[in-house]
Amino acid sequence: MKILYVTTISNTVNAFLIPHIKMLIEDGNQVDIACNIEQEPASTLKHNDCKIHNIDFNRSPLSSNNINAYKQLKELIKEGQYDLVHTHTPVASVITRLACRNLKDIRVFYTAHGFHFFKNASYKAWLSFYPIEKWLSKYTDTLITINKEDYKTAQEKNFKMKQIKHVHGVGVNLNQIEKQTVSQQQHYRVKYSYSESSFIIFYAAELNNNKHQDLLIHAIDKVKDTIPNIKVIFAGKGPLEKEYKNEVNALGLDRYVDFLGYCDKVNDFLVLSDLVVATSRREGLPVNILEALAVGLPIIATDIRGHNELVKNNENGFLFDTDDVHGLADLIIAMYKDKKKANQFSKKSQEIVKRYSLVNVLTELREAYRS
Repeated sequence: MKILYVTTISNTVNAFLIPHIKMLIEDGNQVDIACNIEQEPASTLKHNDCKIHNIDFNRSPLSSNNINAYKQLKELIKEGQYDLVHTHTPVASVITRLACRNLKDIRVFYTAHGFHFFKNASYKAWLSFYPIEKWLSKYTDTLITINKEDYKTAQEKNFKMKQIKHVHGVGVNLNQIEKQTVSQQQHYRVKYSYSESSFIIFYAAELNNNKHQDLLIHAIDKVKDTIPNIKVIFAGKGPLEKEYKNEVNALGLDRYVDFLGYCDKVNDFLVLSDLVVATSRREGLPVNILEALAVGLPIIATDIRGHNELVKNNENGFLFDTDDVHGLADLIIAMYKDKKKANQFSKKSQEIVKRYSLVNVLTELREAYRS
């Protein structure tokens, strides 16, 4: 079978989709990729004879570049004579399904990594995104959702795809993730110059409005007197990096907060941490939480889609209402004071993550392709 994978930017392929593509190739398929090549594609793709086509996608749906991207993609699909096109990410998925709608003998798969409309989302979000997704569903052979809420929404709202599948995320390679042990936690604290006595919170995410890191910053301001040895580590870059750093400085929190910037050693920092906090306003099925589960950490997260599928309240962590800084502060203190509960949460996290393993996800994807 000849398959085309489509994403808005190449970074998505490098970060999440390489194991899926390798599986398809190992199963005897030819796989090409179409995306805006912002980041050099991983060398493993070239070694597997993947042809990578540059398409002028722009992440802004209103960009005029996307008109040209539509033309480029439609021509590529026609000339490539693909049997199946599998699209990811919002902009690429709209353009791909429009490009394929009048083409015969092509199956279209769409993985929704979290609809922009969801429970408790704004009226504007529902008005902007729901009609488009429902309309385009009729040009979708197989819709793949990565969380239960989106799966339920697509069914209850009578989306018109031919079939819907639920897959447990993009998959976490549990064999490549180092689990936390007391000795390794101490080792990495020495390596990265963190005190053995610090209570360390870790949050890996792009620094933007949706990830909402400023909520955690203000929570730290409220707990620092109760937990004077607290330390928060933010991993990631983003449009609000300067603003967040200024906020930390204005609140006098420089000694409590570290900004790592881009970090390719996330596993190390998870192992040296005591707790993971996630303050997002919207998620699909967040990889940062999955990795924290695999390492074996307790988690405090906003009670939103994606988070509440991975974090079971009072089982492997705590959930709190979005924007509730006082609630977050109270939970951080509770986690700090109750080491026994933290250990119980850690063990439960490692149980929960098993169903999201890469091995399990690849099995689910194989079944979807064969159906």
